[in-house]
Amino acid sequence: MNIVTIVGARPQFIKSLPVSNELRKSNREILVHTGQHYDRNMSDIFFEEMGIPKPDYNLGVGSGGQGEQTARMLSKIEAVLLDEKPDAVLIYGDTNSTLAGALAAAKLHIPVAHVEAGLRSFDKKMPEEINRIVADHVSDLLFCPTKTAVDNLKNEGITKGVELVGDVMYDAALHFGKLAEEKSRVLEELDLAPKGYLLATIHRSANTDNIDNLKALLEAFAESDRVIVFPVHPRTRKVLANTGLDSIIKGSKVRLVDPVGYIDFLKLENNAVKILTDSGGVQKEAFFAAVPCITLRDTTEWVETVESGWNILVHVDKDLLLKQIAEFNPVGEPAKLFGDGKASFYIAQRLTSA
Repeated sequence: MNIVTIVGARPQFIKSLPVSNELRKSNREILVHTGQHYDRNMSDIFFEEMGIPKPDYNLGVGSGGQGEQTARMLSKIEAVLLDEKPDAVLIYGDTNSTLAGALAAAKLHIPVAHVEAGLRSFDKKMPEEINRIVADHVSDLLFCPTKTAVDNLKNEGITKGVELVGDVMYDAALHFGKLAEEKSRVLEELDLAPKGYLLATIHRSANTDNIDNLKALLEAFAESDRVIVFPVHPRTRKVLANTGLDSIIKGSKVRLVDPVGYIDFLKLENNAVKILTDSGGVQKEAFFAAVPCITLRDTTEWVETVESGWNILVHVDKDLLLKQIAEFNPVGEPAKLFGDGKASFYIAQRLTSA
């Protein structure tokens, strides 16, 4: 069976690896990298350190406005599909790469399989929410990580082709978590003690493109008495430099560092006291690692992490964020909500038997 897999952003590189390993045992996979993430620290390093197969196509789309970027992807993906004539197209998550892959395949009447189907934040101001909804409604196979995702699809009238398989990021976290503890030296390199810091990430446009929001978050970081390690997304770093907001954290305990690879990031997550993030994937990784997560958003597509008590939403309320940094301390162990670590196997089996 010939399968085109479409990826373009850091989380998709991570999600695709365990599935690719299963698919390639008995199928031909054609890996297409749209180039949505093109900075070396957001792209190449993941392929190198995780052993992700080299892309058969790198479309080099790069950055741009939502419409411009998606249009370039759509045109280039269509050309690949016309040339390769695959039996199915496999897409991941909720990025513009996901949307473009889904639309290109659906319009060519090629079956679409969506990993992480059924997620909903119920906030259509988020571009990712639009991407998820459209991708799900044109997909033929919908691989859901949780029962909540299955229920979301049912509420939208989608029941055919829906499979509850668990979460591929849990597969990856199990596989690479032990490796990270054994091999990563990022704590030594950054002179950090285990459980001696908070870890922060900010990349969503609602925070990076809204100067008031970003300012409030940085002010909270700066006023905290904890060391905060902040691997800065290239887009966020550009905003900080162009607006002068980086001056807010000068002299504070906030430490700006370049983005790190997946192995090093897992080590940072596993050893953090708390994680502050607007990333969906990082919310889950915090949950897997039993590290309290403070989400810098009003909504989340991973409602299970909030309902379980290990994640709390604060958006950009500076006072609430400082309060939760000081007081949010879940007890016990997170429930097993994201499958048994074999989601990739189930996806490969179902996809190749369709």
